[in-house]
Amino acid sequence: MRFRARAAAAVAALPLILGATACGAGSNDSAVIATTDSMPTPVVTPSAAPSAAPQKVAPAPVRLNRVTFLPAMNTALAKQKSYRITGKMTAGGQVLTTITGVQQTKPPAMSMTMTGAAFEGKKAKIVAVGKSLYMSIPGVTPAGKYVRIDSSDPSMAQFRKLAGNGDPTKTFKSFQGALRGVKFVRTETIGGVELDRYLLSIDAAVAFKALKQKVPAGAPKTLTYSFWMDDDKMARRFSFDLMGISMVMTMDPTTAPVSIKAPAAKNVVS
Repeated sequence: MRFRARAAAAVAALPLILGATACGAGSNDSAVIATTDSMPTPVVTPSAAPSAAPQKVAPAPVRLNRVTFLPAMNTALAKQKSYRITGKMTAGGQVLTTITGVQQTKPPAMSMTMTGAAFEGKKAKIVAVGKSLYMSIPGVTPAGKYVRIDSSDPSMAQFRKLAGNGDPTKTFKSFQGALRGVKFVRTETIGGVELDRYLLSIDAAVAFKALKQKVPAGAPKTLTYSFWMDDDKMARRFSFDLMGISMVMTMDPTTAPVSIKAPAAKNVVS
């Protein structure tokens, strides 16, 4: 099936400003009178300027490390009810796949659309509700129709992997036990939001095993991810490069309620 070959390519992969106070002294201020042969001339002695109030120094920001990174990220993620996801996968200057969708955490569900060269410019749609996964794939299912993926069917492994690439939470879970290093890089403003950028070193073998996948031939032993975290330690963006394939994904918390439902039974085909 041509789609399997195309899908395989897609998945291998503040300044502080201080105020100055000007103090003047009037003729009623404290004075020393000098007496001469002429009329006394008042000599005004300036009043002592009031001492400036001590400035409050903002506490240094807390940076995450190898021990605190995942717990902080997972705690923030658990508090977020839903978020929009956008992503792009490229290789050799060509966009293989673009991803747009929305995901909710309670109950767990995801609705996602994928387009790009891997689908010959057409749209693939994926809906996950609980443990059920539905996919509408150009050239595989009729237009507007979905097939339900049986998690126990080995022949559907490629499709499950494809869906997993669009679910950032699966990637995060695979880091458990595989995280080898965390380094703060700098604070950057992306989309009008200040985010802290970190570099993560991941043990490839452990991570792929958690995903129930084999390490691709030629893959490095250590994978490097860039993560951008907001003040609440919510992962807002992450990226990686693996064997010539680059992936960038953003996660934007939503405020409006999200409702994701499985396709109607009449739109599900065998």
